[in-house]
Amino acid sequence: MSNRSIKADGKRAGGSPAATRERILGSAEQVFAERGYEGASVRRIALGADVPIALVNYHFGNKEGLYRSIFELRTPTIVDQRIAGLELAATETDLDRRLELTIKALIIPMLRLRGTERHSWFVRILSREVTDPNANTRGIVAQFFDPVAKRFLDELKACLPHAAETDLHWGYHAMLGVMVYIVGDTGRIVRLSDGACDPDNHEDAAAHVVSLLLAALKHGGLDTRPPQGQALSS
Repeated sequence: MSNRSIKADGKRAGGSPAATRERILGSAEQVFAERGYEGASVRRIALGADVPIALVNYHFGNKEGLYRSIFELRTPTIVDQRIAGLELAATETDLDRRLELTIKALIIPMLRLRGTERHSWFVRILSREVTDPNANTRGIVAQFFDPVAKRFLDELKACLPHAAETDLHWGYHAMLGVMVYIVGDTGRIVRLSDGACDPDNHEDAAAHVVSLLLAALKHGGLDTRPPQGQALSS
């Protein structure tokens, strides 16, 4: 099919090329969230967007191009919020407070995103992607999240200067694991807590999760600073 024919199909589908592209992305987010990358099909996405399959390929190239475009659209908001949080944490001279702000910089943007209806599908996509055995071949997490992850590890080192390098990596990945499980939760904590805990209430969820993670990092063997007033033995 020629580009002219594809464009004509786009006009018949309704709206400008930008509006058509946005509609395709909206359908893709829902399908990828519900079925994962492998289970999603361009046909189903096109059906959800009410456009021909050729129009999906015209705008995005192929399924992976479409999938990557979702991350290109959604990730900058998360990364920018995390960087802003890290910059705020770096201004704090008290190491305990600095560590708390660093944890908040990692966790809160994702919890807030889950609580925003418009972006709820992307939270589920990201939760799937970081646990997908084939994710490394796509390289999406490495491309979009590894650079800021390295900044978090540097900040954790500043907060916990006596921690071993390996402990910092385990600590960081433990935080990621908690975050991914909670933002990807489909109702289990609500069910088990009889409604007392709800990840969609991102402020309440953040208060509890940050407090637990702060205690884990401070008292789980990573913080090897001597008690106040006691020097390290030489």
